[in-house]
Amino acid sequence: MAGAGALIQIGVVGCADIARKVSRAITLSPNATISAVASRSYDKAASFAADNSFPPTAKVYGSYEALLDDPDVDAVYMPLPTSLHLKWALLAATKKKHLLLEKPVALDVGEFDEIAEACEYNGLQFMDNTMWVHHPRTTAITHFLTDPHRFGLLKSVNSCFTFAADADYLKNNIRVKPNLDSLGSLGDVGWYCITASLLTANYELPKTVIASPEPVLNQDGVILECGASLYWEDGKVATFRCSFLANLTMDITAIGTKGNLHVHDFGIPFHEKEASFSAGTQTSFNDLATGWSSQPTKHTVKTHLPQEARLVTEFARLVGEIKYKNSKPEKKWPIISRKTQLVLDAVKTSIQRGCEPVQIQESGVKEFVAV
Repeated sequence: MAGAGALIQIGVVGCADIARKVSRAITLSPNATISAVASRSYDKAASFAADNSFPPTAKVYGSYEALLDDPDVDAVYMPLPTSLHLKWALLAATKKKHLLLEKPVALDVGEFDEIAEACEYNGLQFMDNTMWVHHPRTTAITHFLTDPHRFGLLKSVNSCFTFAADADYLKNNIRVKPNLDSLGSLGDVGWYCITASLLTANYELPKTVIASPEPVLNQDGVILECGASLYWEDGKVATFRCSFLANLTMDITAIGTKGNLHVHDFGIPFHEKEASFSAGTQTSFNDLATGWSSQPTKHTVKTHLPQEARLVTEFARLVGEIKYKNSKPEKKWPIISRKTQLVLDAVKTSIQRGCEPVQIQESGVKEFVAV
């Protein structure tokens, strides 16, 4: 076929710390390569390329515009602060660059829709940089959760993603600055928890969201710690907690009518090449209730590529299908991102309204086949 074996040329727009990890992922991906990097400073971009072992063919630009004007760049990875996403994502779309965008995708769903519609109008693949959903463990988890005989119907899910940021982070990091990443911990680690809640519910949107009382905000009003409960019409419920102020934890506990699931490292696995979860079906005590006669079992899933490289590989595959086969962009990824953004918006609105219930409006959300 035309283009067989060709590498998708990805430009890195911005030199944020997370770009180090994604640059490595692009290098590890079998169907992509780094073709360019840009910063607002040429010297910073050049240093970033050298420090991260970019290929010698990678071009270095001292402005984002210059990279987006490069006709050899097929797609861009954009790790800019959330407040800059709308401007630069829209420009990338007008320049016909497929878009891998750091999460949170936007400050609100209105901005998200502008980005997604620009990509759709220009026939471009959009994907956000939520890595854990691309791990084969997540596929195994999804198979268990959707098995009516092993898990049954979902009743509740609880997720938690927290880490204890140091004093410098809490003072100087972009995620605590209202003009850069005003969503704070909700947009950063809370995005993962919301995705976990939606994944366990097969991406069905909840109807009502209520933020937990007493969220912690810094002096500029940026969320450092918060939580929320999500309610569906059929009675299932999800709760989550996200924080920059508590010890590193990233857990999911899902409970169904017939089974249960536990994951203790869902965002970033303990080990790069393998990841585990525990699952139980019809677990029970023994006769004297001194122990369990039926208990969850551990399941380990191995992968030759880390989850971030699997994300890049899938993104590059979809871009290649469009470039070489004239395929249409895969719509499930922007749909998942939009649903996550809708829930995030509802949590933020509930916090702003003193933790009042907020109804989610599902208008404009298209149907799709779950991951």
